[in-house]
Amino acid sequence: MTTVIFVHGTGIREREYNETFQIIEQKIHAQRPDIKVSPCLWGVLGAKFNDNRASVPLENATLALSQGEEDAEIVLWEKLYRDPLYELWLLSLKPVEAGNPFGEEPGDVLQSRVASLTPGSQLQAKLQEAGIAEVFEPAREAVIHSEPYERALPTVSEPDLSEYYAPIARAVVAQAMYISELQEKFPPILTDAQLRDKVVELLTVALGEAELGLGGWLLKPFVELAQHGGTNYVRGNRLELTDKISPMPGDILLYQTRGEKIRAFIQQQIAQAEPPVVLIAHSLGGIACVDLLVQQQLSQVELLVTVGSQAPFLYEINALYSLEYGQLLPEHFPQWLNIYDLRDFLSYVGNKIFPDRVQDVVVDSRQPFPRSHGAYWTNAKTWEAIISRLP
Repeated sequence: MTTVIFVHGTGIREREYNETFQIIEQKIHAQRPDIKVSPCLWGVLGAKFNDNRASVPLENATLALSQGEEDAEIVLWEKLYRDPLYELWLLSLKPVEAGNPFGEEPGDVLQSRVASLTPGSQLQAKLQEAGIAEVFEPAREAVIHSEPYERALPTVSEPDLSEYYAPIARAVVAQAMYISELQEKFPPILTDAQLRDKVVELLTVALGEAELGLGGWLLKPFVELAQHGGTNYVRGNRLELTDKISPMPGDILLYQTRGEKIRAFIQQQIAQAEPPVVLIAHSLGGIACVDLLVQQQLSQVELLVTVGSQAPFLYEINALYSLEYGQLLPEHFPQWLNIYDLRDFLSYVGNKIFPDRVQDVVVDSRQPFPRSHGAYWTNAKTWEAIISRLP
């Protein structure tokens, strides 16, 4: 029986690992139920504070978030991930037109539709699939009672009423994703852009017949503001920030100095698995697997799949632990499939570095960085490439 072992990347601990492992197991068993999927949670050996954060100063810190140029939709979602109400703030900047003092205002019509919406069976099923059905109602309530939403309502006019449905739908979905992350839940919608967009589409249609995508008035100022304005800073307590971000760089530093323990842990999981063995390794996990398979002849491993990994980059700059630049991969090194995403700035290609030894496959998550780095597992192209190569 073929065994697939999932080796995670930097900063991952038990809760996050289990979420991803379940997705991977489901994707593989959907097409190859005969395969055993086994864990390799090396994060138990990862970086941790050994003296109750004694090295951390207690002052507040501000982290600047960089912003690159992307197409308008991806820039929009980058903003919404940080502030679900961002698009509604932009709509509230529209000029307010004179209304009808004797009739119902378009803003009232809009408010009635948003507040009274009951998800139909198709939308409800998609909310369940996305993992946000339980937080949909709290998300909607948060949006319709927010200041930018209330300020946007008076700007609605009858001709452009439908222009508001998609931005409101995106705000509700983004708010639901935000609530899920606050609750330390990681539903599929957080990384699956197609699923996210389908939920938005169904919610938009449910609110009323509308043109999907960015409205005409909104598009130009949004692109300008997305490139030059908006909230670009995250502020918080230094201890809380350190707890959240330290596992990622910490694991990298730990691996560079004491990586032999991590490689030995991976080798132990391989030794316990029924061959043939396939390693699916993400990010730093891919580096560790490359190092291990260069150093050790593990004949039971028939295929290495690196996903969003940096091993080719480290080799090119002569920083790969197991192999100096200019040295060839050993003959015993298994077949190597390398999956990357042009939007994932932590992914690299290997075929030009290791000619005829690496097969590169590109996928597109339609997610902004850094979310793109974790979005491979819900991408159909990822599994098309992997499943077809499994022994």
